[in-house]
Amino acid sequence: MTDNVISTNVEGSVKLVAGAKKSVLALQHLIAMFGATVLVPMITGLNPSIALLAAGIGTLIFHACTKGKVPVFLGSSFAFIPVILTVKELFNGDLAYAQGGIFVAGLIYVILSFLVKSIGMDRIQKYLAPQVIGPMIIVIGLNLVPVAYGMASAHFMTAAITLGTALLINFLGKGFLKQLSILVGVLVGYAVAYSMGLVDATIVSSAPLLAMPAFQLPKFDIGAIAIIAPVVLAVFMEHLGDITTNGQVVGKNFIEEPGLNRTLLGDGLATTFAALIGGPANTTYGENTGVLAITKNYDPSILRLAAVFAVVLAFVSKIGGVLSSIPVSVMGGISLMLFSMIALIGVKTIKNQKVQFNWKNVVVMATIIILGMFSGQLSSLLGFTVGIPINETVQITGLSFAALVGIILNAVLNRKTA
Repeated sequence: MTDNVISTNVEGSVKLVAGAKKSVLALQHLIAMFGATVLVPMITGLNPSIALLAAGIGTLIFHACTKGKVPVFLGSSFAFIPVILTVKELFNGDLAYAQGGIFVAGLIYVILSFLVKSIGMDRIQKYLAPQVIGPMIIVIGLNLVPVAYGMASAHFMTAAITLGTALLINFLGKGFLKQLSILVGVLVGYAVAYSMGLVDATIVSSAPLLAMPAFQLPKFDIGAIAIIAPVVLAVFMEHLGDITTNGQVVGKNFIEEPGLNRTLLGDGLATTFAALIGGPANTTYGENTGVLAITKNYDPSILRLAAVFAVVLAFVSKIGGVLSSIPVSVMGGISLMLFSMIALIGVKTIKNQKVQFNWKNVVVMATIIILGMFSGQLSSLLGFTVGIPINETVQITGLSFAALVGIILNAVLNRKTA
């Protein structure tokens, strides 16, 4: 009897410790996604609490659609910012019409998921060669680095301390401590920033303990839909790149299993849900993929726990106030680490897949990197936009255009193997 009691107590203690570890790792993911997720509504005028709620529930929807196999977190999409602002101006600040456009965009994603399933993954996989995917991942990471640098430039010292602490623990730490490098880095950076008077404590003190988010139903107008919905064509390749990057980090092919059709379905349903309650469109987050790459812990349940935390956070304004008070320079310092890791994953993809550096593959890789990194400069130099116009406000440029060109170019140059 005594042995059974001892065994039960030990088993309970082990579960408690394991649960505590999961909670801390989930908190780390929450911190990584928080800044970008609330920044989108702050720019567009949408409600930040609704954005957090939409991100949390949207992530859970995504995991349900993908059999709980893909360790992804969904947050607010930056790609929709310009068109949301355009609709906001056209409809006298009524963002409900932007929600209507986002809702339709989510439905288009759902339709695309069924099209992908009908075409078949075997055909799609032929065009996703490592000489295409590797450069796409590199471009995703490198395009985000300037964003992180801009955040860090708000106060380079606190950014450097945050980044240095995280790197030190990542290289010298062992066991569970090493997996907490991001969280510890942010805590140290926050403490230093607080001691220097860089933390706005009024954000925390003025926030109520609990508050109900302001829900808002969408309104539908064909003009608003025509402006917003085509963005899906531009972000499809972004989704493909993010899911591929996530798979490369984990060491699995999520495009094949559970399938690109399921990841698109999850993204689409999450976006339609966000639009229904008043939030921005959702997208897979590179910040959290960076966390996976650093911690080497790929348990999808940790991302789901982070999603639950985000939902709770939408109603607990005091905790949201604490996270909102983290200086942008601290988030910039840690983001430099996360985004650089993504670029390195692209390099590793090319190396690990043993891509041959013949002239055909070099042309494909160089084209993707040049178009993905320097499309803006090329547009200025040539006097026209390097991309594909969708309508008056939306164009496929940057990574999306580079990926399309890269896939087509590789299929032409390597047609014997495509």
